[in-house]
Amino acid sequence: MQAIYKTQAGEDFNKARNKAIFNEIQNFLAPDKRRLLSFHDVKKILKPKNEVYVGVKTVPIDRIAGSEGRYQDFDNHFLPKSGMLRQRWESVDEAHLTDIVLPPIQLYEIGGLYFVRDGNHRVSVAKAQGVTYIDAEVISLQSEIKLKPGTNPENLRSEVIKYEKRVFYAETSFGDLTDYWNLDFTSPGQYDVIYNHILVHKYYINADKESEIPFNDALLSWFRNVYQPVMHVIAKYRLLKKFRNRTPSDLYVWIIKQWDELKQKYGVEYSLDETTKNLAKTARRSFVSRLKAVFSRKHDS
Repeated sequence: MQAIYKTQAGEDFNKARNKAIFNEIQNFLAPDKRRLLSFHDVKKILKPKNEVYVGVKTVPIDRIAGSEGRYQDFDNHFLPKSGMLRQRWESVDEAHLTDIVLPPIQLYEIGGLYFVRDGNHRVSVAKAQGVTYIDAEVISLQSEIKLKPGTNPENLRSEVIKYEKRVFYAETSFGDLTDYWNLDFTSPGQYDVIYNHILVHKYYINADKESEIPFNDALLSWFRNVYQPVMHVIAKYRLLKKFRNRTPSDLYVWIIKQWDELKQKYGVEYSLDETTKNLAKTARRSFVSRLKAVFSRKHDS
């Protein structure tokens, strides 16, 4: 009888591996979609405030979205990515087939999703066998951002950026003051950069005034005298055509950073226009370099 279960476990593993291979082929051009989330990466992006020990509870399998240490061993469906996992996977599957009760797995919960601390193979087997719930010892990390099942690295960033935008617009009244609702970014953390730019602008305005101006006035001044002029030179040199996967606000942050570095190197008189022109030249050189690399590979082949 034991040999039958062993054979069945081997067949189950082969089916799981074949599904993993098919998943890899389907998402060959979009590898992020088949990646299992890394708990440390998610924690770094969400920045949870504290940890709470929840204890043992029953957890929906479809809300287990990642792993603390084995995220490279399984795909986004917790299918095994390597034959090296066979022995451990099959032993867990045999336990499932023979109704052996294993101890609860250990999970972190953050943003409404769960990440495996211990028990990756048990989760993989449970998903492969169609199990819908599993007992787990849970530690919850408190986050205001809520994630949905099926979250991958790409839409994780998107959800965080949307949350940061909502908070920034609500706390600064940015849209109401400027009537500009398109301050958008492609990476997290940029709204903090904008907020700091406004504070620095406010500091310089207050330097020659007897009374401190309100934050709202500083925000409007920054928008009209810093942000919009940068938007003008971005349009002048058609930078959005050269950086097609970026937003105007992405380029604003990039240009201001470059401008500060160039002013430190060449003096405060170095112009915004010259900075943007150099960025356009850099983009053109980068494009030419990529073309040369493509032609070189074709010639070598």
